[in-house]
Amino acid sequence: MLLLAVDTATPAVTVALHDGTAVVAEARQVDARRHGELLLPAVDRVLAEAGLKLDAVTDLVVGVGPGPYTGLRVGLVTAATFGSVLGVPVHGLCTLDGLAYASGIEEPFVVATDARRKEVYWARYDTFRTRAGEPSVDRPGDIAEQLSGLPVVGAGAVLYPEAFPDARGPEHQSAGALASLAAEKLAEGSEFLPPTPLYLRRPDAQVPKNYKVVTPK
Repeated sequence: MLLLAVDTATPAVTVALHDGTAVVAEARQVDARRHGELLLPAVDRVLAEAGLKLDAVTDLVVGVGPGPYTGLRVGLVTAATFGSVLGVPVHGLCTLDGLAYASGIEEPFVVATDARRKEVYWARYDTFRTRAGEPSVDRPGDIAEQLSGLPVVGAGAVLYPEAFPDARGPEHQSAGALASLAAEKLAEGSEFLPPTPLYLRRPDAQVPKNYKVVTPK
């Protein structure tokens, strides 16, 4: 087994290779505006570090979000393209689950990432392997009371310390953690999410109202 994991649902452009036992190579760069520019070179770097070629990959793993529209689609389209070219399966995982897994926390906690518009994408977890409900998007102040006393993992806690005072690491996503979680799920025969974007709201870019389409006569 050789898993190639990618995630671009957050400002972190992250890629990892996992051989079914451990992460063999990983790359990450945090830059919210350069997902498309950074992802393929990161794939090249992890393959070179591991001394492998792309055709050695047996499975693709991709973070499906939630995340901002444009960045999220970079990873999803790349994973789908690799899967089609290589003829290997593409497995989707919730991006928040990767952050939860990386935390290693064994007690109830929350993962929160930046959703822009002064909101966070978040989900509650019983342990680092077990999500307690579906992801949501809300303003930090609107959910602070119901999450009071729980540790909060991710960039959301760093951005809004007044709402989430018990911030825990990691702040940014790790494809290595996502790949490790996927390897466990494959070994257990667990189901994955489809490799399609997990959107919790409409994209920021909208077609203007009363938009007129002009076609030649």
